[in-house]
Amino acid sequence: MPRVADHDARRRQIADAVIGLVAGSGLDAATVAHVAKQAGVSVGLVQHYFTSKDDLLLFAYQQVTADVGERVAGHITQGEARKGTISDVVFASMLELLPIDDRRRGECRVMRAFLGRSVDNATLAAVASATSQRIHRELATAVHNGKECGEVESDADVDMSALRIAALVDGLAGQLYQAPGRAVGVRALPDAAEAVLEACLNGIFTGECRQYR
Repeated sequence: MPRVADHDARRRQIADAVIGLVAGSGLDAATVAHVAKQAGVSVGLVQHYFTSKDDLLLFAYQQVTADVGERVAGHITQGEARKGTISDVVFASMLELLPIDDRRRGECRVMRAFLGRSVDNATLAAVASATSQRIHRELATAVHNGKECGEVESDADVDMSALRIAALVDGLAGQLYQAPGRAVGVRALPDAAEAVLEACLNGIFTGECRQYR
């Protein structure tokens, strides 16, 4: 058991090095030699765990998505504890995908580097597709649950609503990453992005939650 824990810790250590390098300097910086130096391990150890740069990037991407998933799970737990609305939970969860601070900006860069690499790699493309489908399913479940508790109209199209949210968040993430300091009218872009997301959710979650009555 300790060996398994050590194995996982080493892989996480190396993944953190990849994430740090990609987030700070881009994919080209994540060479095996640079990753080893950043992680404080030997090149041989990196090569022991990961056979190629794509393997390194895949694991880093999976680690980033797992970290985001843990934070989303935390929002769900907190929302249930305070008897919050599904809309509020979805809003907080989608903010985790927007590069509005240094951590999320770094994660966004890793995700985009992975997506770019996946264009010419079938294995990476399959993982990217699975991640996209998972996000869609989770959003569709949230909308479906909203229908059950009264927050969403009974005739709402669950899949179309999920697609609407996911597409909006993806577009906002791109704009925030490219020009985080841009102003939109009198608003800073991050504030404007949150307002646009909130307006989208208000158009889907139009009712009042009956769950805690």
